[in-house]
Amino acid sequence: MTSSQSANPPQKGQIDLVLPVAALARRGDNPVSLVPDGEALAGLAEDLGLLGLRKVSLKGGLYPVGKRDWQLRARLGATVIQPCIVTLDPVTTRLEEEVERLWSANVEDISEAGPETGPDEEMPEDTSLEKLGKELDIGQVLREALALALPLYPRAENARLETTRFAAPGTRPMSDDDARPFAGLAALRGKLDPSDEGESGAD
Repeated sequence: MTSSQSANPPQKGQIDLVLPVAALARRGDNPVSLVPDGEALAGLAEDLGLLGLRKVSLKGGLYPVGKRDWQLRARLGATVIQPCIVTLDPVTTRLEEEVERLWSANVEDISEAGPETGPDEEMPEDTSLEKLGKELDIGQVLREALALALPLYPRAENARLETTRFAAPGTRPMSDDDARPFAGLAALRGKLDPSDEGESGAD
């Protein structure tokens, strides 16, 4: 093993596609095609907590913006397998997402010129805007876009959440019917003695 390999060991789930900005053509096409496989896919699936990951691709192009900035317009495709939130059975989902990313040399100026906010409000983070450096890390864009596109609550077909009811010892658990309008009135009438109802009607 060389000293450089020892100093920079490959990271699990690392997807390498780093483009030098100086090598990009400001006139002409700059196609982008990233199709990870093998160890990169396995590592990425593990990093994202997936049961499986296949048919992943990020394809599009890089386009000049202004004098120095660059924009990526691409399409992300991926088939992900996640555990069902109810049964833990595998749930397969096909993802197709449009991805845009802008690398700007004046990213600080853009942030300062953003919409005004109140004293207690926070400026929303624009995940599609990055500071322009000497390189564009397309692999990192793919990782971030895939993580954001994952279903938050994957559920298998016919999977149902069971209703759990809690109550103090000696009391009846509250049901959905109890929470409906007039449920309290129905409970009160149930406690009345039939003879009391008759006397009330006689008056």
